[in-house]
Amino acid sequence: MSAHLDEVVSRGRRRGAVGKRLDFLMQELNREANTLGSKSVSKEISDASLEFKLLIEQMREQYRTIE
Repeated sequence: MSAHLDEVVSRGRRRGAVGKRLDFLMQELNREANTLGSKSVSKEISDASLEFKLLIEQMREQYRTIE
């Protein structure tokens, strides 16, 4: 998961069209959050997974308005 987050930060610093790559990375992060939530036996981890998914969606909205 940290590799995906590092790539998002790296892409965010670049100029030019990065939308397709960021969209792919958001899909991957969403899959990671789903996996984390589905395998969790802890309420705190499940809640964190849901929060992470909300943040991913907010990031998607942000980069879509930039391009």
